[in-house]
Amino acid sequence: MKESPELELAGQGSPALARTVVLTAVAMVAFACNSLLCRLALARGSIDAASFTTIRIVSGAVVLWLIVRLRRRDDIPPVGGDWVSAFALFAYAAAFSLAYVDLSASTGALLLFGAVQATMIGQGLRSGERLRTPQGAGLLFALGGLLGLLAPGLSAPPLTGALLMLAAGVAWGLYSLRGRQRGGDPTNATAGNFLRAVPFTLALSAIAGVPRIEPLGAGYAVLSGALASGVGYAIWYTALPAMRATTGATVQLSVPVLTALAGLLLLSEPLTLRLVMASLAILGGIALVIRTAGR
Repeated sequence: MKESPELELAGQGSPALARTVVLTAVAMVAFACNSLLCRLALARGSIDAASFTTIRIVSGAVVLWLIVRLRRRDDIPPVGGDWVSAFALFAYAAAFSLAYVDLSASTGALLLFGAVQATMIGQGLRSGERLRTPQGAGLLFALGGLLGLLAPGLSAPPLTGALLMLAAGVAWGLYSLRGRQRGGDPTNATAGNFLRAVPFTLALSAIAGVPRIEPLGAGYAVLSGALASGVGYAIWYTALPAMRATTGATVQLSVPVLTALAGLLLLSEPLTLRLVMASLAILGGIALVIRTAGR
């Protein structure tokens, strides 16, 4: 997944700015819907986690392939991506589904996006980047929030589900880092990676045994793959070049907030003090690291 060039939103004209804002908002809602749809399907027992993953990946691959075909240019190969990135995509999707068997939508989204950003920040440190004082403080805030969320107690999330979602975030972070390093057309690469991930998901379903698929659960999985993932990623990649890289990274921190609000309204999920405090620490800390990175 390729990050955007360092372009300022403020440098655009009003129509272009309005278009970018709308596209970004739609993409963030789509990303939040992934958590909601997965939790809806699994919490109601209308599909098993392996089948949800397979249907999501297959439907996403179909939609992204169609998008690439419709906008195909002669200078772009019909299928991009690579097998290592495809496996990272599969690992994210599989761990994501398995985690939502136990986690609430809001807790899962917070853990996921916190782990994604932490993985990418960690890679920067590993490659020689140094943290400034505000960044170090932000990292400590985020780590403290994570530890506070996972600490034993009545409102702590199930440990297995939390660890699976953290693993999903690490996998997605590694997938994103590989996309940045390889460059190329991001939508084309994502379509190729979705297509290559299909055999991995089919193998997972075979290992999982007899599937449990009800029409409602299958419908949620198709919506997650085709719309929230396939169309959502295509919209995001359309908006991303029009903003700074740090802006693109920071705006994604809105997804756990949107997910928590939707989970509260649509799924009747509890909004605990622990979750609120952990969200403020994790998202605020990561935002501080990102926003002060280029200063």
